[in-house]
Amino acid sequence: MTSSIFVIKPFKWNGMWVFDDERVGLDKEPFVAGADTMIDTAVELRGIQNADDGFLMVFSAGPFPDADFDLEWDREDSGGNVYKGRFEIDGELQEMEGWLCPALNLYYPVAPKKLYVQVRKVK
Repeated sequence: MTSSIFVIKPFKWNGMWVFDDERVGLDKEPFVAGADTMIDTAVELRGIQNADDGFLMVFSAGPFPDADFDLEWDREDSGGNVYKGRFEIDGELQEMEGWLCPALNLYYPVAPKKLYVQVRKVK
């Protein structure tokens, strides 16, 4: 992939956060193992109404203006990669971790040490 900033549109399907990306051949690719909880937290903190119907997630291996948070690579696990994120919830910093499956390699041949993420409502 030549672009360094990507956009996907996660949505809830059968109670799970998933996304489609025809460019890389993904259909209802699920977020699991903590990544789903991180999404719940991010959309709540940003006040995105009706996020279950879909919202935009912009992400990059490099910093970009208006990124909401960053995820730091922690380790490989079960063919995927575990990232840690820190979220300020009710004035307290809370650390969460989430597993990103091998589909990450469709965007980055090597898992980035950091991922910068922005979540926003669909206009």
